[in-house]
Amino acid sequence: MVARHGEPAVRGTLTSLSLSVLLPSLATSIANVGLPTMAESFGASFQQVQWIVLAYLLAITTLVVGAGRLGDLVGRRRLLLAGILTFTTASLLCGVAPTLELLVAARALQGLGAAAMLALTMAFVAQTIPQAKTGRAMGLLGTMSAVGTALGPSLGGLLIAGFGWPAIFLGNVPLGVLALVLAYRSLPADGRRPTAGPAGFDYLGTLLLVWTLGTYALAMTTGADTAGPLTGTLLVAAAAGLALFVLAETKVASPLIRLAILRDPGLDAGLITSALVSTVMMTTLVVGPFYLAQTLGLAPASLGLVMSAGPLVAALLGTPAGRAVDRFGATRTAVAGLIGALAGSIGLSATPVGWGVPGYVAPLVVLTAGYALFQAANNTAVMAGASPNDRGLVSGMANLSRNLGLITGASLMGAVFAYAAGTSDVTGAGPQDIASGTRWTFAIGAALIAIGLAVAAGVRRSSTRGTALSGILDPRQETDFSVADRPRPHTPVPGKD
Repeated sequence: MVARHGEPAVRGTLTSLSLSVLLPSLATSIANVGLPTMAESFGASFQQVQWIVLAYLLAITTLVVGAGRLGDLVGRRRLLLAGILTFTTASLLCGVAPTLELLVAARALQGLGAAAMLALTMAFVAQTIPQAKTGRAMGLLGTMSAVGTALGPSLGGLLIAGFGWPAIFLGNVPLGVLALVLAYRSLPADGRRPTAGPAGFDYLGTLLLVWTLGTYALAMTTGADTAGPLTGTLLVAAAAGLALFVLAETKVASPLIRLAILRDPGLDAGLITSALVSTVMMTTLVVGPFYLAQTLGLAPASLGLVMSAGPLVAALLGTPAGRAVDRFGATRTAVAGLIGALAGSIGLSATPVGWGVPGYVAPLVVLTAGYALFQAANNTAVMAGASPNDRGLVSGMANLSRNLGLITGASLMGAVFAYAAGTSDVTGAGPQDIASGTRWTFAIGAALIAIGLAVAAGVRRSSTRGTALSGILDPRQETDFSVADRPRPHTPVPGKD
């Protein structure tokens, strides 16, 4: 059942969980600004120092589901504390790393800690925050994620200018210690659980899922032509890994992911739609700089200010979006967010070049506002439908869907942009070619969001269970999602459950 906390305890819990989201988000964006300095310091190429970013992202993407499931088995508080400690220790190791190879290894370890932190924060919201305030708590976590992403480049630049590149990692250490102390003092102790503990953890399934996600993520981040032989080989390896994973999950007694949980159309809709919307959000980061610089002719400083509009809107709207979820219900807020994201994408596709910077910023703000509404509502809905014993797993899956969307957006939508611009190297494309590529890319982005709405509508027609996004277009369905402890409908599988 949901733990009953007084107001001070709730504030302490939210503060510790907010830091547990802020730190991984900050670590994602802050390292990018230091790549040129680190390349010079280690005498390495840009392709080599890119692994400082890739190692972190790959670790989170491949391990977040396993971390969530392990938290369900051994105790979420224990694993979150271990994750924060690992993240903090790895940050220290990053800052003192004498070689690039050790720095990359430390970043992978930092990603391991971040995976546990991200996988369990939403699970703790569902477990500890009163149901009437779940939406605003989810919105607060969204705000902290956006703040970390937006703050990273500017804070990283200041730290590097004043203290050198190690400071961007060492700055996490005192914050990590603070997060550890707050989590230790405020989060409820793990109760006795009717599980087998770590002995019941599905190691084979975890390894196969890591293989599948790792090869897919590498295929999307090779930097080579999207249709090249290396990408094709990695995608085949990912497909083979997925087939083996599904087979393994039908054979083991305690699977990492019970396949029955994936037969819940509401959960599936929430995960699929989250991946689609995240793909479009990443498109703004991939396409935006080229459009602003090469079509509108902005200088780097002005370009950075315009690009910060999106994260700023997400940061400002996170908490209000959560309040909207609590007041109007997750389903109505989610559909409003999807409609806003769709309108913003259409605006970015249709706005004439002659409208200049305001013509780009206005639809970007609409798109980002819709994303903030959708994320707060979707996270609330997905976690509301999770049974108490599966909250860590479902939280990990929600984070995974978002990460896969971001990775896919960076690669696939980047390739669409280059193709629509009529060149393999967009850095040398003309203003009109970049404008054409931008229009077509965001038109496809709008189509992806429309698919998300169609998925939600299909769930409403096929199911009346009201979990996750089912019933999203039907105001007669329940909209307060005050069912955080209600188990998902589940068909027992002999010998598996």
